[in-house]
Amino acid sequence: MTDTMESGRIVERTSDLLVVADQAALAQEAAKWVVAIADEAVARCGRFTVALAGGSTPKHLYSLLATESYRTRLPWRETHVFWGDERAVPPEHPDSNFGMARATLLSRIPILANQVHRMQAEQVDLNAAAGEYEADIARAFAVRPPDEPPAFDLILLGLGTDGHTASLFPYSEALQETKRWVAPNYIPALKANRLTLTAPILNRTALILFLVSGVEKAAALQAVLEGPPDPERFPAQLIRPVAGRLVWLVDQAAAGRLAGKAP
Repeated sequence: MTDTMESGRIVERTSDLLVVADQAALAQEAAKWVVAIADEAVARCGRFTVALAGGSTPKHLYSLLATESYRTRLPWRETHVFWGDERAVPPEHPDSNFGMARATLLSRIPILANQVHRMQAEQVDLNAAAGEYEADIARAFAVRPPDEPPAFDLILLGLGTDGHTASLFPYSEALQETKRWVAPNYIPALKANRLTLTAPILNRTALILFLVSGVEKAAALQAVLEGPPDPERFPAQLIRPVAGRLVWLVDQAAAGRLAGKAP
């Protein structure tokens, strides 16, 4: 392991595990990654494709990206925004991942409406909604399902205390998906329906950035990174990019149970 100093603080680097001090430092570090990946993507192909995550940890990142120092540095005119998952609620509902991103970020940046690709998970027929979102992705990338999934430049993911990521929950049906890019998923423990990107398209991504903060995530993070393979129980273990990079950006509280990472 080598450490580097960034903005007056130590960032521990162990291959693709980055441990920072706290949630504020995590948001700052994640914002730097977003800017770097966006700039590289636009330079390479003229646009930047990103799928957002829900949850409190990404919320801090989105608020930071909406500040003037980052809002003016990111290529919003060339950016297409998608979502990794969505709850089966209207966009105005307080539980909506889209609604959270709109309030904290999208309403405060110069992005074109037709470049914001919302999952319409409030539909009664979630199978149809999944198919429509898959078609939306296909149009944006100029590909045709069921061909090989396209590759996002960046997908942001979180980690649940039960080891889930996106809306891929333990022992849920969507874990078995091998063809569809988007699937409905019922979570019995929550008695709730979701839409989610599936492992086949998630694992095509150029860079997957996990954002994990808080002591309540420590046990799940340890199980996913250091425990035996058991993706049915810990679905985050399904995330293994076929040609891209996987980076875990975590704070010290979340990393407390990892070997050699206790604060």
